[in-house]
Amino acid sequence: MQRSHIVRPAAMFWGLVVFMPVGVTYLSAIVLLLTLLVAGGGRERFARLRANPLWWPVMAYLAWTFIVLAVRPHYPETPSNLFHGLRIGLTILMAMALTREEAIWALRGFLLVAALNVLLIIAYYAIGFPLWSPLRAVVMEVGNKSISNALLFSVVASTAAVWGIAQIAAHKPLRAIPAFVLMLGLGLVVALPLTSRTSVLALLLVIPAVCIHQWRNHLKMLVGALVLGTVVLGAGLYQLPQLQHKVETGVQELEEAQAGAVFKGSWVIRYYMYRDTGRMIVDQPLAGWGIGGWTEQWHKRGPVLFADSNMPHNDFLWVGAQGGLPALLSLLAIMVAGVWQAWKRPDMAGRYALAATLIALIASSVNSALRDAQIGLALLWIAMIYLRLAQEKQDPDPWRDLWPSRRLPSIGTP
Repeated sequence: MQRSHIVRPAAMFWGLVVFMPVGVTYLSAIVLLLTLLVAGGGRERFARLRANPLWWPVMAYLAWTFIVLAVRPHYPETPSNLFHGLRIGLTILMAMALTREEAIWALRGFLLVAALNVLLIIAYYAIGFPLWSPLRAVVMEVGNKSISNALLFSVVASTAAVWGIAQIAAHKPLRAIPAFVLMLGLGLVVALPLTSRTSVLALLLVIPAVCIHQWRNHLKMLVGALVLGTVVLGAGLYQLPQLQHKVETGVQELEEAQAGAVFKGSWVIRYYMYRDTGRMIVDQPLAGWGIGGWTEQWHKRGPVLFADSNMPHNDFLWVGAQGGLPALLSLLAIMVAGVWQAWKRPDMAGRYALAATLIALIASSVNSALRDAQIGLALLWIAMIYLRLAQEKQDPDPWRDLWPSRRLPSIGTP
């Protein structure tokens, strides 16, 4: 086996384990990094990275991180926060360094394990059986790992939606039915057993976005699709009182927090975190409080009830508090540039990437989808794999050969 071939199974391994506990995903990331270093072809990969539109935003983000590390104070949390900040950039660079074939292998792993997990959820809630502990976060709410899995299921649901919408555009509506069934089924999974409002919000925003991308030059079709989607969404909310209750609870929590109430609530803590982290940025807009400085400032400013929190549930505010506006803008530029690259590609590969990168952007804005390795090592990796394939500008179908077919040799072939 040539050394370059070892990258393919390593990339697939990362895709296969994104639903597993964070220790396994860390292992897969380390394995891929090592294989990239020993596989050869470093000049080709570096040239690919230099030509990538995300190269300079990532370089600006990493360079400013080191500048802030050098000129601003250090804290007990500095090593861990520095590690997570660098991990974000490294994850993006590893995905962008892959060839198309290597990215396809990573995608195969992700979609294969996602399909197996869908079957697991169906079987678990149909017949019930003892569940292996690492898989509990796939079928029920188990901390941030279940949020990560819900976001991954949202990516799969949006992928199915893109395929189904394409079948409708091709006047093959019957072929779209399984895709929409999968999309709605996974929507129920993320809303009910996994209880992820972040994932529900992402789906509610992403599905209209891919419709706009599909029919942006056909206004009548676009209006019809958006009206139909609104009707389906409204009917779904009406038929799912649990989901409706979660939305109402979130609105009520925000209203009470604005009135000064302090209690354990998802959006109560977000209200105070966003408010106080914004004030941190206003106080130190140029270089922030230093890498790892958010926690100390939070203890001084935030409610005592939430003192054990170590991140503000918004990645852009997190880096902004620690590195100032340049850090916030550089990370935001990376994520927005990814979405823009996907938007500019008018075909299905662009829509697949648009959905995945938008989900990552939304999750980073209302949760710690990059800072928290339980989420970031999975969601960011998969979103960047989708984007890497969309960046194959000379390839009209970068998703081809996703599932390799076994071809029989022709007569006379030895």
